[in-house]
Amino acid sequence: MWLDEDRQWALALHYVEADRCPDCHQPWDEATDPKNEFAWRGELTKCHACAAAARAIGQHESNGGDTRGLQVHVMKS
Repeated sequence: MWLDEDRQWALALHYVEADRCPDCHQPWDEATDPKNEFAWRGELTKCHACAAAARAIGQHESNGGDTRGLQVHVMKS
């Protein structure tokens, strides 16, 4: 059961998250401002769990498998 204050906080969070890029999560007003075009730098990070999922999909696809709707469950071995 949610109190009025809980609902207000949840709604405020919704508005903050809606005003961000869905990919990098930076605020739209900063991320889309032309003066900030070269203000950002990117760092590559490899997620080994995502890499394992991509390998599983690639193997399935190379064996002629259909990847439409395919979901991968990733777990540590």
